[in-house]
Amino acid sequence: MDRQELTPLGSAPRGYRGVIHRIEPSANTSSLPADEIERRLLELGFSEGAEVLVLHEGPIARDPIAVRVGCVVVALRRQEAMAILTHESPYHA
Repeated sequence: MDRQELTPLGSAPRGYRGVIHRIEPSANTSSLPADEIERRLLELGFSEGAEVLVLHEGPIARDPIAVRVGCVVVALRRQEAMAILTHESPYHA
């Protein structure tokens, strides 16, 4: 596989389609410990290989975002979505 540039989901614009490459929480992601953020994101369906689509951005500072992951729509703070590293999907659902 060619090396592709990774895009944090938290910086993706509305309409962005991607595939999750990995979950990588950092100290700046949340006040919660990194393993707790990762666990919560995995429970919501944000796992490696899952397709995501940014559906909506909030009116203030574009926060939160609504993301379709699989068949579920989830609202996330952009700060927490920065832990979700994706590459752009060549496919359209």
